[in-house]
Amino acid sequence: MAMIDEPLYPIAVLIDELKNEDIQLRLNSIRRLSTIARALGEERTRKELIPFLAENNDDDDEVLLAMAEELGAFIPYVGGVDYASVLLPPLESLCSVEETCVREKAVESLCRIGSQMNEKDLVESFIPLVKRLAAGEWFTARVSSCGLFHIANPSAPDALKSELRAIYGQLCRDDMPMVRRAAATNLGKFAATIEAPHLKTDIMSMFEDLTQDEQDSVRLLAVEDCAALGKLLPPEDCISHILPVIVNFSQDKSWRVRYMVANQLYELCEAVGPDSTKTDLVPAYVRLLRDNEAEVRIAAAGKVTKFCRILSPEIAIEHILPCVKELSTDSSQHVRSALASVIMGMAPVLGKDATIEQLLPIFLSLLKDEFPDVRLNIISKLDQVNQVIGIDLLSQSLLPAIVELAEDRHWRVRLAIIEYIPLLASQLGVGFFDDKLGALCMQWLKDKVYSIREAAANNVKRLAEEFGPDWAMQHIIPQVLEMINDPHYLYRMTILQAVSLLAPVMGADITCSKLLPVIVAASKDKVPNMKFNVAKVLQSLIPIVDQPVVEKTIRPCLVELSEDPDVDVRFFANQALQAIDQVMMSS
Repeated sequence: MAMIDEPLYPIAVLIDELKNEDIQLRLNSIRRLSTIARALGEERTRKELIPFLAENNDDDDEVLLAMAEELGAFIPYVGGVDYASVLLPPLESLCSVEETCVREKAVESLCRIGSQMNEKDLVESFIPLVKRLAAGEWFTARVSSCGLFHIANPSAPDALKSELRAIYGQLCRDDMPMVRRAAATNLGKFAATIEAPHLKTDIMSMFEDLTQDEQDSVRLLAVEDCAALGKLLPPEDCISHILPVIVNFSQDKSWRVRYMVANQLYELCEAVGPDSTKTDLVPAYVRLLRDNEAEVRIAAAGKVTKFCRILSPEIAIEHILPCVKELSTDSSQHVRSALASVIMGMAPVLGKDATIEQLLPIFLSLLKDEFPDVRLNIISKLDQVNQVIGIDLLSQSLLPAIVELAEDRHWRVRLAIIEYIPLLASQLGVGFFDDKLGALCMQWLKDKVYSIREAAANNVKRLAEEFGPDWAMQHIIPQVLEMINDPHYLYRMTILQAVSLLAPVMGADITCSKLLPVIVAASKDKVPNMKFNVAKVLQSLIPIVDQPVVEKTIRPCLVELSEDPDVDVRFFANQALQAIDQVMMSS
């Protein structure tokens, strides 16, 4: 048997592997294309490898996807930009396959190559490829062509440019909805490469076709074009061409199109300019807020604050606030939830008086909503209202609701309130806090849910940091230490956790005089879980207290625990003793 000629070896192996039945082998060889190309050299890559790939009729989508991706970065392996057009044939055939993700990757790679090609090659190779795809018998080729026009157009001479515009116009009127969808998706990119006079004539007529398409899946893509084209056109053209389309779309018979308008509304307002927003788009937006489809109301409600920011407070109060009131009692909990997540941001927009008179009642009704997500969304944004109306009013109006939520049956709501307490505390001040919220903070330490108890222990520490050790000594420490004798060991564990978090905040003196005795007493607990947690807490106290206290109080307690019958207790006690020895050695 004759030896394979050495330089031919890589391509022979590749041919073998690409015909192998095992898909993994085929995939691996495609992923190694750049290595094979390096071994072959630039000339043989152009003359042998690329033609071979162009003829390769693998029918596995994964292999084709890998090939489409690899070829996009192949210009260096064929000899640079001058030879880039060699890479077009294999990618052209991938633009017609059935699998969408393969076609999309092939288009992406063609765009990468086309954007680096010189003008002569673009005119001689790339533009003909775009024209062939656009005239393809299969709709898949025509779909792919839509994504290439924005690369082809800038370098084309005038005659070719007008031909490309005419072809794109045909694609916008294609028999197949999939092609019209692709044309709508790429219209903004193509329009960005068109000179101003043609933008107003050719592109706007294509846009008009798409906005009146019988398929709602095409019209809803045209909504996105409104924003893209609005950025390219002068303001007066936006108002005459784009604005009427948006207003029509907001009344479209398909809820999916109306949903798209509601979702994109802020971008659309930016496109047509704020002046027209005030007059023409407000009624359209009000219609969307009152739409009979919940999905549309959800999208519109989520944009209410953003939209109000471009309006004057008077217009927002007159037109938008009545809708917001309606939405706060909407039949769909998801609409109320979407509103709750943004409504707090309206306070700075409307100003103090309108917030107090109009918005506060809405907040309060949402805080009492039966759906926990609605209550949660309001709680998480309370600080935005506080900045506008001040703490006195906030505490009078919202505190009763907050106290109610602190005992909410959904633990996630209780958790959100706990996390908000330190912020409330810092804004309400000591006196108010002791009065109303102190007892709640203690109550959470005995919650049924572990996450709440854990958050409550953390909360106690954050309050001690906020109000200082003296306040904590008076209002927190006695109540916390009292609970260490609770009959339920899980609650005793929480108190242990709280004590270990408080110690660094309280400092050495209070830790030694008040906290340490309680921990040492807890080391006699009957429950092994308590005892090994005592060992962990004692270890955490080593850096806080003075050396003599470690030797006189902490070490003896740990020695006793290190002889406990329970293996875990012994393990953590010995770990803590080792930590003491390390501190001794280093000092």
